[in-house]
Amino acid sequence: MAGKSASPSIELEVGERTVRVSNPDRIYFPAIGATKLDLVQYYLSVGDGIVNALRERPCMLHRFPKGLPGGKVHQKRVPAGAPDWIPTVRVYFPRYGRHADELCVRELADVIWAVQMSTVEFHPWNSRSADTEKPDEWRIDLDPMPDCPWSRVQRVADVVHGVLDELGAVGWPKTSGGKGLHIYVRIAPQWGFADVRRAALAFAREVERRAPDDVTTTWWRRDRDPALLFVDYNQNARDHTIAAAYSVRGIPEATVSTPIHWAEIPDVDPRDFTITTVPARYAQLGDLHAGIDDAVFEIDRLLDWADRDNIEVDLDADTDTADT
Repeated sequence: MAGKSASPSIELEVGERTVRVSNPDRIYFPAIGATKLDLVQYYLSVGDGIVNALRERPCMLHRFPKGLPGGKVHQKRVPAGAPDWIPTVRVYFPRYGRHADELCVRELADVIWAVQMSTVEFHPWNSRSADTEKPDEWRIDLDPMPDCPWSRVQRVADVVHGVLDELGAVGWPKTSGGKGLHIYVRIAPQWGFADVRRAALAFAREVERRAPDDVTTTWWRRDRDPALLFVDYNQNARDHTIAAAYSVRGIPEATVSTPIHWAEIPDVDPRDFTITTVPARYAQLGDLHAGIDDAVFEIDRLLDWADRDNIEVDLDADTDTADT
């Protein structure tokens, strides 16, 4: 029966840590027969990349304690019983008057321990533990509506690339693991979430101006044309997270949110990137986002655009979500 495991636990040496993996042959992805140990081995194969994507960031865990058939748990707080070497960062949620100690990855063993605790997806904040209220990552989420073809996503990505080049910003693209694309830009941690979101909206509006037949920035989903691509600036709001680079997605095919070269976008099919195929790609190419920390962009010009367009953000959209 899917989800059951009778095999004994195993111990893995991960750096200087020993991580015990229970139920290693439990089926997590029945459609492809991938087990918990397969998931562990995948994350070991992209170790430097997943650590680079998560390092020092508060991280929401998407856990599947019984594999995909058993459903997903959104976990902000590090589960009880974590080893004392697991690093955390405390973040506050004003709406609820509560805080949570979230996983804050520093080394690969932290990731493998989270997988042992049934984590499939890693969703980090766009700020780091040194100052969780000052983002250092601007996220451009190309989110296709239900009837939006992949060719439209590819076309808009080219427009995004052009605007970033004009700004002098380096964008680091990756597949979402679903039907969209994400582009990350490293920024100086000098602004709060509201300013970064204003800048992101100003950029999205510029892309919309250049590709009006392909793009929407309409806030309410019900008001969007289902054939268009939404440039989702809201992913820069506080406590809004998306899957990290190299994160597996909790879908039957076990796709991976995979860094790609800009030149690959015209021909790429995101369904090709899975826990089965990405390890060989990573072994050949390494971490395509490895240089992101060396390309820091100042968002002042985008804030000038926001002032020009009289852009204000709804601070209610920056409020925190319920914590588990």
